[in-house]
This record gives sequence, structure tokens and C-alpha cells, in this order.
Amino acid sequence: MERIRTMALPRLSAGVVAAVAAGVAVGLLATVPGGGAEAPPWGAWMVHAVIFGAVLGLLGGGRKQSLGSSLAAGLLLGLADWLFGQLTLSVLVSGSVPKWTLAEAVSTFDELVRTVLLGAVAGPVMYGLVALWHRRAATDATVPRKPHIVVVGGGFGGVGAARRLDALVARGLQVEITVISESNFLLFTPLLVGVASSTLEPRHVSAPVRAALGYASFLHGRVESVDPERRELLVAAGSQGRQRVPYDELILAVGAVPQLFDLPGVAEHALTMKTIDDANRLRNRVLAALEQADLETDAAEQGRLLTFVVAGGGFAGTELIAELFDLVHGVLHHYPRLHDAEPRFVLVHSGDRLLPELPADLGDYALRTLRGRGVEFRLGTRVVEAGPSSVRFSDGARIEARTFAWTAGNRPNPLVERIGPGGGSGPLQVDECLRVTGMDGVWAIGDCARIPDPARPGSYYPPTAQHAIREGKAVADNVAAVVRGRAPTPFRFGGLGILVSLGHRRAAGQVFGRRVSGLTGWVLWRAVYLGKLPGAEKRLRVAVDWLLDLGFSRDIALTSTEIISTTAPDRNRHA
Repeated sequence: MERIRTMALPRLSAGVVAAVAAGVAVGLLATVPGGGAEAPPWGAWMVHAVIFGAVLGLLGGGRKQSLGSSLAAGLLLGLADWLFGQLTLSVLVSGSVPKWTLAEAVSTFDELVRTVLLGAVAGPVMYGLVALWHRRAATDATVPRKPHIVVVGGGFGGVGAARRLDALVARGLQVEITVISESNFLLFTPLLVGVASSTLEPRHVSAPVRAALGYASFLHGRVESVDPERRELLVAAGSQGRQRVPYDELILAVGAVPQLFDLPGVAEHALTMKTIDDANRLRNRVLAALEQADLETDAAEQGRLLTFVVAGGGFAGTELIAELFDLVHGVLHHYPRLHDAEPRFVLVHSGDRLLPELPADLGDYALRTLRGRGVEFRLGTRVVEAGPSSVRFSDGARIEARTFAWTAGNRPNPLVERIGPGGGSGPLQVDECLRVTGMDGVWAIGDCARIPDPARPGSYYPPTAQHAIREGKAVADNVAAVVRGRAPTPFRFGGLGILVSLGHRRAAGQVFGRRVSGLTGWVLWRAVYLGKLPGAEKRLRVAVDWLLDLGFSRDIALTSTEIISTTAPDRNRHA
């Protein structure tokens, strides 16, 4: 009811007032001597104008209407009024059957002129009245300012929160919403490995944030600082420079960045996997290595070019080593000189077992599956140094490789590190309602927050996409509750399950407590992620990509001119 009062009623009133005024003007015009038109019965004509104005206000009185579109709306409604009212409805009421003949149209030409003129005048007048109402509403001190909710982050959590707030506004919540993100698209990170392995197109795993929003506005920029005392953000937004954005409630969903632990050479030589650019860079590095290996005459250097090392034995690292294995072996037939070559794939993990997120038996299944295909594993081992052509481990061993990918850890976005209590380096501590401890009006979700799990005292919810999506909805509901003066609700989510792709049409995981593996797990993995993609268009595009992958070789077209240097000195090689 509040939404009807504040939005529909002004439009309805403006339309009626405009149409009545236009009706009087058109009626008086018809009475001018020599006008050639018959004056309408005033009583019926005014009733007609009121109904006409009500319809015009509801259909064409939106805030974003322009003068031209308001005029067009009036003209079209006048034409429709004549066609469906005079030629159809009035004939039916009289007990006859509409004929819609030229003769019938000519006989009602006066009515056509009146209704079109009515719309032509009423449309612009209504536009002026609506604009005046909005201007007065914006400056009227008696109208309370709407609380401003700012969502920082365009990932699963941030977009999920914004879309939930959009839905609540549609139901009557009186707030302004702004989404701020460094990228203007939502990246479906679970399928990012498909971009790196040349099975998916980059655009197919990303969706524009603007297209996902309704009432919320979008600001493409980077938040540099947060002032909780003044409730204000400092945002760097392209050529516009820095601007200050005030907020009443702030939702932080800024995600995480790779944690490289300040290891020598890792920042310079490791390829991370967090963004579309990262995935494209890794794909091009692998394909460039194959191209150069095909030309290389030195056996040792060819071996380095055909050795691929991945650090990290969690979901990201396991899926990446499996997909890179499939990519390389799937395209080797394009390189005749490499037919007898034996590419080497190595995964190094600091833990004592692969995929610690899964039950031990499924982790062992993944290890056996990949090891059986030829992937080497170095468990209980850490990377301590990287160079342009080698990687050194904590046990003193060294592997010569030109391609080294890093998935061995994340840390919160630098923004979180700057605003956290005491400038801490960890995620923001939040309570069970997702409020940041010690920061009034600030909420945090996703990778940048440490959210307590009441089902496991002392533990926290994992930073997965499915949790971020639910956290986004929950934090939106809680912020809306606070705006309405109600108490927020503790976040609860048990998880739906976890799946990991092992390449070669194999996967493993646990869904609703049931273990799945092999081809069944792989089909389920694809079905689940296909269903979670945002929008039917993206689902169709990814489905087509996957279908083509079943029958065709992977694309080996390089999208960069990268040349892997084989002459740069590597201090690791002689360590």
C-alpha cells in the first residue's frame, strides 16, 4: 500500500488532471465557430477524459519518461482509445457487431481527432506535472530522506545482496541502493578453469552487473577507503577522479586476492587464477609453451616448456591440474614434433592429503584417478621459491618448468586490511547476523568475512559460492529489517554439497550427504553449475561450449603474442 501511495498515486493523479485540462481545451476548441467538428456532450466527455487520464498516468507516467515519450504515449493512447473504444466497445454496448470498415472509420473521424488531440495535449501536461511532483518531493523537508544502502563488490555475495534488495524495494522498502564494483560483470568463478583449459569462452562465464539490477544504481569504481564515523566512502571512478559516497548501511562483499606469502619469485613468475585475465593469461602461456616446444631443438629446454606445476591441492588446484592435463593431451596431435614427447604435470600441496574439503575416501579417489592418468603429486610439501624456469620446494627438491600456476591460498581484499580493526590482515570478524564487529552500520559477507557457524562452535562458514549467494540474501534481509526498525536474523545455512571436476569426464563430491564420483559425479557437476549460471542466455552458451567440446578438439588459437623467454637467468636452477 505504501508503494501505491508513493509511486502509483502521483502518476494517476497527474494523468487525470492533465487529461481533464486537455479535455476542456479540446472541448472548447470543438465549439469554435467554423471548426468543422461537433462539440461533445460535456458530461460524458469529462468522464471519458478522467478514465483516459487514469490509464495514461498508470502506463506512461514513469519517472524516467521524457517529454517526447510522454507525447508519443498520449498520441498512441488516443489512437487506441478511438480504435478500441469508439470502433469496438461502443458498438458492442449498442448491441451491434464491430465492422472496422473504412466507411465506419470515416463516420467516426471527429472522435478520432478529439481523442488524438486529447492525448497529444494530456501527455506533455502530465510529464510536466510528474516532473514538478518529483522535484518538490526531492526538496520538501517534510519528506524523509530514504536510507542509502551501498553494496561494495560485484561477486556472488554483492550481486546477490543487491538483487534481494531490489526485490524488497519492489515490495515497498523505501531505500536507495548503490552497487560499487571494480568490474562491471559478475564472474562465475567455479567455471573459470574452463576458460584456462579452452573449453569455455570468457564472456560465457561472466554476466553484466547492470543487467542484473533493477532499482539499484551501479558505480564502476574502486573503493579506496571507508570512514565508519562519517559513514562515507572514498571511491576512485575512472576519469571522474575520486568522489565521496555517503551511506547509511554498508555491505562489504569485496572477496579475496591471492596470498603469495612473500615467497621469493612467486609474485613475479606464478600465474594466479582469480580473474578472467588470469585464466586467459594461463591459457595463452600453456599454448605458447606448446608452440615453442614444437620448435625447440634442445631437449632440456623442451622438457621445461612441457612441464606444468600447480601449487595448491584444494578445489581450484585439483581442477586446474586436471583440466590442463586434458588441454595439453587433447591438442598434442596438432604438434607433429611433439608426438613422442611426454608432458609432465606436477601438483604440490602443503597438506598430507588431497582435497581436505572432501571426505578422506573421496580425496583418495581423486588422488588415485589423477595419479593413474600421469599427474605427479608432492604432498606435505610447500613452494619456497620460484624462478622463470624452475620451482623450488621445502624438501629441497627443484623442478624445472616454464609454467607455474598458484592456487595455494587467498587473503582478504586489501580494502578489508585497511579498514579492519587495528589494520589486521585477516577477514573481518562478523557476528551471526553478519554485522562487522565494532563498526556500526557495516556488514560483511563472502571471502572477506569470518562468519561463525553455530552448527560447529569455534568454526566458520567456508568461502564458497553457494555460501556467498545465501549470505547475500541474508544480509539484504537483515539490512532491510534494521532500516524498518526490526531486529536482524542470525544466518544459518547447512550447505548443499561440494563437487570437484577431475577432468576426463570424471568428478567427485558429496551432495546432500551422498557421495558421488566418476561419470555420474561429472554429469552432476556440469548439471549443477549449468543451473547456477545467471540467466538463460549464459546457460545456453555454456551448454553449447560443452557440447562442442564433446565432439571437437579444443581451440589452440593464441589471443596474445607472448613469447616465453628461455634465456633469462634463473638462480633456482643452480641452487
